[in-house]
Amino acid sequence: MFTAAAIAVLVAMALALVRAYAGPTLYDRILAVNVFGTKTVLLIAIVGFLTGRPEFLDIVMVYALMNFITVIGILRFFEYSVSQASANSETIKEQ
Repeated sequence: MFTAAAIAVLVAMALALVRAYAGPTLYDRILAVNVFGTKTVLLIAIVGFLTGRPEFLDIVMVYALMNFITVIGILRFFEYSVSQASANSETIKEQ
């Protein structure tokens, strides 16, 4: 049963990678990478359960936190770079 869950998570990860590659906008790609990270957390938890190693759950929690902070950081970076680019273009139009 858990092997089927692991295979389903791997299929979902593959679909997220396809979406990251084909996403029309930057935010679609970032969301797909976030989904991929979340599915990785699930896969590590399933593998830890299958192998009988509960310490994998600690690794899962750290990875989930890193995934969340990284996605927020990337979104903030692109938010500020886009807003600065629009501010620069408005300054050029005024001159």
